[in-house]
Amino acid sequence: MASSSTPASLSEEELTLTVKWRGKEYTVRVCGDDSVSELKRRICEVTSVLPKRQKLLYPKIGNKLADDSVLLSTLPLKSSLKMTMIGTVEDDIIVDPVESPEIIDDFELGQEESVDIKDKEVNKQKLRRRANQYKIKLRTPCREGKKLLVLDIDYTLFDHRSTAENPLQLLRPYLHEFLTAAYAEYDIMIWSATSMKWVELKMGELGVLNNPNYKITALLDHLAMITVQSDSRGIFDCKPLGVIWAQLPEFYSSKNTIMFDDLRRNFVMNPQNGLTIKPFRKAHANRDSDQELVKLTQYLLAIAELDDLSTLNHNSWDHQNYHLFEDLDIIIEDQPSHRVPPACTLMWPL
Repeated sequence: MASSSTPASLSEEELTLTVKWRGKEYTVRVCGDDSVSELKRRICEVTSVLPKRQKLLYPKIGNKLADDSVLLSTLPLKSSLKMTMIGTVEDDIIVDPVESPEIIDDFELGQEESVDIKDKEVNKQKLRRRANQYKIKLRTPCREGKKLLVLDIDYTLFDHRSTAENPLQLLRPYLHEFLTAAYAEYDIMIWSATSMKWVELKMGELGVLNNPNYKITALLDHLAMITVQSDSRGIFDCKPLGVIWAQLPEFYSSKNTIMFDDLRRNFVMNPQNGLTIKPFRKAHANRDSDQELVKLTQYLLAIAELDDLSTLNHNSWDHQNYHLFEDLDIIIEDQPSHRVPPACTLMWPL
């Protein structure tokens, strides 16, 4: 594993590398504080070959380019270097990302370490670079005065590992009712750690992109993520909401954004805005009993009245934050019918 004590001069040095693929040469720009994983993301932007399908070859480096966690500053790289990439674009391989190794052993960083990662200058620089490089394409206009809900896909909206004849069989219960209710108060973005092609395919199959009852503001994919390093957990990717806030500052900020994901590591750059949702697995066995989106509908509508969502402890949303309803004098049964569709109605636990 790469050392975290990389000299600042090497970390901040920008490199322009040339990648040869299918007889053509592509130029990518990276920094020493980037990892091999980040290099592959940059290559994906110009070739459309997903990082997981890339094999990078450069004789002087050996097999170190096979380790996504290695920092580029630890490798003998220099500008004008040319390396070869072997890989196939998704148009030539139509498969689900189910091939990817499943992340089950999610971790929870200590509060001090989470703050340290968020506040590290090297990670702030990565965030700024990503906000400049990645362009969010709006599917529908942002709505003034609305808060922002950012949703993961895998195990959040549907079970992507179970087998089914129809993808709708893997849809999380009450998904469309949940999105309809949330849309009354929130703009909705979908952010997946997979490719945009797969995001569009799955959301289209599940009827999310053209639903008449709600609209999706934007889709984000793995290219919007950044790589960070933890002293105790090593190097991993995360979803920095700052990418959205930097590009749409007139609409969204830490005060009005909440993000649902089944992996809490994805919140490390914005821990006060993340809510860890219970994973939806084994759809055939659990679809009749899963009530997560029902309860979260009520939670979202309750906190929509607040001026600053970042002051809440979303980790305890299903315990401590029940008191929000008393504090806000909100009674779910008295909400207008368009706020909570009948399919989502559920008495809040006492």
